[in-house]
Amino acid sequence: MRVVAHYLDGRVLKGRSLDVHPNRPFCHITTPDGQRVRVEFGELKALFVVRSLEGNAAREDADRFVDHDTRRWGVRAVEVLFRDGERLPALTIHFPPDRQFFFLLPADADSNNKRMLVNGAAVAEMRLVPMHAPAHV
Repeated sequence: MRVVAHYLDGRVLKGRSLDVHPNRPFCHITTPDGQRVRVEFGELKALFVVRSLEGNAAREDADRFVDHDTRRWGVRAVEVLFRDGERLPALTIHFPPDRQFFFLLPADADSNNKRMLVNGAAVAEMRLVPMHAPAHV
């Protein structure tokens, strides 16, 4: 799967990984140039599983949860405020999270992000938000 690792210190590493699991403290990312890097989850803000490594910097993800999105079934809408100030509306199964590293789905089903493995240590605040309103902390 294609992944983008966002480190707590601002570094970004892009590549592919086949061993991402929230119960393990690390994964390996193979970069586009073939370098294999061990990535410690404790050093990350989040690991983004993406559709494309290039993404689209001009696109802004919607921060509303749409009624027809089938990913909404059995989940809760949350907003995460990271310690670096980034705000992320998302969907989750567990609130509050029951482990240090936990998966979220982006609020926008068309986002380049398919899911995110978040480091709870990088989160300043996480709160429930209504499904029918835009999320704002």
